[in-house]
Amino acid sequence: MLDFISSISILIAALAFIAGVSAWKREFIGKRRIELAESVLALFYEAEDVIRQIRSLHSFEGEGSIRKRNSNELEEESRILDRAYIVFERHKKREKLFAQIHSMRYRVMAAFGTSAAEPFEELNKIICEILLAARMLGNNYWQKQGRVEMVSVDFKKHLEEMRSYEAVFWCMDEDKDKILPRVRKAVENIESITQAAFVSEDKDSILGDVINDIRNFITKPKKI
Repeated sequence: MLDFISSISILIAALAFIAGVSAWKREFIGKRRIELAESVLALFYEAEDVIRQIRSLHSFEGEGSIRKRNSNELEEESRILDRAYIVFERHKKREKLFAQIHSMRYRVMAAFGTSAAEPFEELNKIICEILLAARMLGNNYWQKQGRVEMVSVDFKKHLEEMRSYEAVFWCMDEDKDKILPRVRKAVENIESITQAAFVSEDKDSILGDVINDIRNFITKPKKI
């Protein structure tokens, strides 16, 4: 009888220990998810502001002038290329931010699922499109504007394409801007994805996991 009571006491103590470990494990994982969510949200919020700064219509004296010039560039050509290079210069100053965001992609996917990659991919796509617009405007459209004779149809096409790139290159009015709504959508997506880290887990889910841990302990083959 005493052996039976002793065995029951040991079993109860073991089950209490397993339940405690299970609760601690869930709390630890939950805390890490919250910390990860807070970090990635802060970076996306910062990226939204930085993208606005990169695309700002206002420039400071000397911006774009660090671009390496070709020896045969004309002054007007240099001015156009420098203006387009402002975007590259601004991006260069904040490229560590975007590298940091990209480096968190797989951690966020591991914690919140593979669909979490979508806002990261969209943000990277947006940056690539802004830099492409700068390159196309500086090397092509702005160089031709008012300097290359075109027939009416070609000139109309030229203007449409140039304005399309400028809508990516510069911040526009909200109804015309091609980039800011997409950035805002990417931020909203990462908010939605990481929201799970801040929502209290269902008690039935917690209890279910504890019971599973206990069941695994009981059914685990014992060494003789």
